[in-house]
Amino acid sequence: MSRIARVILTVLAFAGLGQAQAQSDTDLLRVEEAFALTTTAVDRDTVRLEWKIADGYYLYRSRIKTGKPTAGLSLGSLELPPGEAKHDEFLGDVEVYHGKVAATQPLTLEAGDTAQFSVSIQGCHELDPKICYPPHATTVSVKLPPAAAAAPTPVLAPATAGAALTAGAPANDLKSALGQLGKPAADAPMDTGTGNTADAGTEKLPLPPEQAFVFETIATGPGELLARWTMPKGYYLYRDKTRLTPAADSGVALGQLQWPAGVLHKDEHFGEVTVYFDQVELPILIQRDRGDAGVLKLTTEFQGCENDGICYPVMTRTVSVDLPAASAEQLAAGNARALPTKLQPAAVANAGTEQSEEQALAARLSSNRLLALLSFFGFGLLLAFTPCVFPLVPILSGIIAGAGPDVSTRRAFVLSLVYVLASSVVFTIAGVVAGLAGANLQAAFQQPWILTAFALLFVLLSLSMFGFYELQLPGSLQNRLAAISNRQQGGSLLGVGVMGVLSALIVGPCVAPPLAAAVLYISQTGDPLFGGVALFVLSLGMGAPLVVAGTAAGRLLPRAGAWMETVKAVFGVSFLALAIWMLARFLDPVWTMLMIGALAVACGIYLGALERLPEGAPGWRTLWKALGMVLLIAGAAQLVGAFAGSRDPLQPLKGLSAGAGAAAKDEHLAFRTIKSVEDLHRVLGEGRPVLLDFYADWCVSCKEMEKFTFTKPDVHAALAGYTLLKADVTANDETDQALLKHFGLFGPPATIFFGSDGQERRGQRLIGFEAADKFVTRAAKAGRR
Repeated sequence: MSRIARVILTVLAFAGLGQAQAQSDTDLLRVEEAFALTTTAVDRDTVRLEWKIADGYYLYRSRIKTGKPTAGLSLGSLELPPGEAKHDEFLGDVEVYHGKVAATQPLTLEAGDTAQFSVSIQGCHELDPKICYPPHATTVSVKLPPAAAAAPTPVLAPATAGAALTAGAPANDLKSALGQLGKPAADAPMDTGTGNTADAGTEKLPLPPEQAFVFETIATGPGELLARWTMPKGYYLYRDKTRLTPAADSGVALGQLQWPAGVLHKDEHFGEVTVYFDQVELPILIQRDRGDAGVLKLTTEFQGCENDGICYPVMTRTVSVDLPAASAEQLAAGNARALPTKLQPAAVANAGTEQSEEQALAARLSSNRLLALLSFFGFGLLLAFTPCVFPLVPILSGIIAGAGPDVSTRRAFVLSLVYVLASSVVFTIAGVVAGLAGANLQAAFQQPWILTAFALLFVLLSLSMFGFYELQLPGSLQNRLAAISNRQQGGSLLGVGVMGVLSALIVGPCVAPPLAAAVLYISQTGDPLFGGVALFVLSLGMGAPLVVAGTAAGRLLPRAGAWMETVKAVFGVSFLALAIWMLARFLDPVWTMLMIGALAVACGIYLGALERLPEGAPGWRTLWKALGMVLLIAGAAQLVGAFAGSRDPLQPLKGLSAGAGAAAKDEHLAFRTIKSVEDLHRVLGEGRPVLLDFYADWCVSCKEMEKFTFTKPDVHAALAGYTLLKADVTANDETDQALLKHFGLFGPPATIFFGSDGQERRGQRLIGFEAADKFVTRAAKAGRR
């Protein structure tokens, strides 16, 4: 039986009521009505058990058990008649009873005249789909005749408090709960022995959650807690399903949990996982905003199972912990010892603590805020020259070039500023949303249809640069295209703002450490105001070079004439290249190569690669022809390579060499793809170091890592002892978002290292692209711990 069904059975057993949801209109009977039990004392040594089974119901022969006799009473083996053979979809070949069945229970009573013992059964209703009751236990009391007499005395068996279904539960309530089971409790912890002696007993019902998992916490010092889970024999607690959270207004944050070594357990769903039996104690370092004594409300969520039995649903407990007073020195020392899950000033957070780069930057936001904002502006300047932001330069320059030959420097500055501010505002909003809700707004705009629409917009702008709108198109269509083009080229500030918004959402930057730090700050402190300011300053830093480039374009662009047409043609080609760049995020690489090749060949022909140079041609004419020949050859290489099976635009002819396919295969690392947190936990339980790489088709830095880092032999050697995992979050669905949120990530790219103990090496977490030599050093550090 699956774990899910076991959880449902446990909830029903502890709740004391059952509900059933069937696809027919028939009301489901209570278990005592569906299987009415009557006991009769045949003589002093024999009791007759008879069940009257309602129409449409049946009992499992193997699930009828007796046991738990009172003191002085011994039970013999229960004698049951043969049942009807049935192939059950869950239990295999079984015997069942319909209508009525009687059993004989031998017994011996040493003293007295009342025999009391328990009877447990399990049965089903033959609905479509089939609905099965949980195991049902009943205690019966039978008055036995004196030794010389054997007068039968019929007694109706009462329901006990331990029954799985409450006698007073209405039929409609029963109908809404049991229908979710859909199958019998095949793995319910019942007596599997052939005899039903007093020692064997009957079904061993699982303990209530409060008894199966006892949770308590005390303060062992001003800066440390001790949490303890205690389980009876045969119960265990999942390590990776356990969470601890202090009250939001407590001013207390927990350090990174340092779990003791557990037991590797083979789970039917999670694979090899770490669990704890009997008792586990967890020391917890804490960080406190205040040193006065007080009461901390600590909430824990955890999950556990009965060994070879049911699994409990996620349990939540809240305890009150008395925190002692702490002096200023004790408070500072305790905060320094605790890992900085709650952001502290950099001087404290770094004391004896290993941090990732984005953690250190996030901590800086909590220290000197003015200095932190200046730093984030500087980070933005650096990001402006990365492959993720650089495509914004030709977009803005093309907009200004398309504004007309008479654009002034002031006009160019205003257009550039509006473009940058619009993109900065949207970029900031997207970051705040990611921090508060864990949802990447920019990733939502990476759908193929959105990227295609944006690419078509670039094509539209490109055609306007080439003057194609002067063709004799239908008048209405020509006017519409011209109107769209003029609005988006910069004829109005609103049009430029629209392009800025679209650029921030679709062409926007990849995740980098400063961006991840600001989002991390927002998510952990719940301070969207200052976190948003940091993001806005970061985006202004990225936009500052754009304002300079756009203003310079307005000043340096030549006025009306042949030169202006040439400049507009250059920007037209740039727009076509950007359209290809957008489509390459989801198209097969062969189509990308074909488009690149076609564009390069067209540019080469436009530059006169196939034209004869006249004698005495000027130097510029010769230079353009040479450039045209280079583009023509490069474009032809892309086309030939695509038809030859190559998938790499940077090495288009590699597929033509002998054995290239094998070589290409060998130079790439063999990653295993995972989808969810559960997939990751299964691999972490294998006891090997693990590298987890987050990837998406629309992530530029992810492809840089694949092309320039993961293909290097030194990197292969450094990762030889690792299990390599790849989380492809291109779809950005709920499972992808849950996996990202589990690690506090805004989006790809990210590379995370785990030790053989299953714990993340947080100090070596990588956000963004990293060259091969530095990556080798990072992998070596992660493997030494």
